[in-house]
Amino acid sequence: MKPVVYLAILSAVLLTTALLSLGVGAVTISPGRILQILAARRGSAVASTELTIIWELRLPRLLLACFVGAGLGTAGAGYQGLFRNPLVDPFVIGASSGAALGTTLAIINGWQGTFLGLACIPAASLVGALAAVAIVYGIASVGRQVPIVSLLLAGVALSSLLGAIVSLLMFLHEEKLMTIFGWLMGSLSGRGWAALWSTAPLILIGSSLLWMHSRALDALTFGEESAASLGLGISRLRATIVLSASLITAASVAGGGIIGFVGLIAPHMARSLVGARHARVIPMSGVLGALLLLLADDVARTIVAPSELPVGVVTALVGSPFFLYLLKTRQRELGVGT
Repeated sequence: MKPVVYLAILSAVLLTTALLSLGVGAVTISPGRILQILAARRGSAVASTELTIIWELRLPRLLLACFVGAGLGTAGAGYQGLFRNPLVDPFVIGASSGAALGTTLAIINGWQGTFLGLACIPAASLVGALAAVAIVYGIASVGRQVPIVSLLLAGVALSSLLGAIVSLLMFLHEEKLMTIFGWLMGSLSGRGWAALWSTAPLILIGSSLLWMHSRALDALTFGEESAASLGLGISRLRATIVLSASLITAASVAGGGIIGFVGLIAPHMARSLVGARHARVIPMSGVLGALLLLLADDVARTIVAPSELPVGVVTALVGSPFFLYLLKTRQRELGVGT
């Protein structure tokens, strides 16, 4: 089957799932009624409880889940292409933990306003993500090479360190404990239109930049020396990919908290469907990431209803075994590449 057909089918599945998801919750709404409500304008004279539930509660949350999931999927594809390692995602190499520390500092200090044109929390997340990735990459580098095991170990170690710092800050600022704790576990609960408008543009910009560098990522598949022989500026390319993927990760973490493993699973599934070309892998990873997070959020808000699980817990329960499976099946590659 052609890649474009897979993309069309999965996009249709995503739209259908989104429509059904709008009807799931404490108040069940039929698909037909949902279409009627969506056709009505917000704030129209046709006011009803169902209209409020859809337009003010479920629709912004659903769209945010799709954008965050798509962002994590495309960021994971970018990181994996850059490091030539399918075991890498924004969570594993420390970008999410760096963004978490930045956002925690923003919450504790009550930073308001904007910085470099961004709201303070996304800006703090971006700086934290960039710093974490730079440290991990610097520690793991041996000359111009980045051994796979060193990269993973450096990412895990830095994530643990940054997690400890975040825990210390939570201990020292008990008045902000529940706000930080709820955000760190990954949740889309209570997110409205404002959260969507502040994160979606950053995710779109970062994803577009990654897609524009698809051919360069393809060239990196054969190694940096081969890519350099084609006239690519490796240092500039590396910086662009890291910046784009970290921008996406920062926006995703600011919008939904720590949601791990979506960036690992989505690119792996995308490559199994459309091959290794990044012009196909990146958009497919976005669609799959959106679908995965949307389904995870549906599970999170229904499996223990009327209570709600953090969506990060659901993705971790699914993603951790998947990561262990990939690690086991690629042990020989890891041994050879170090």
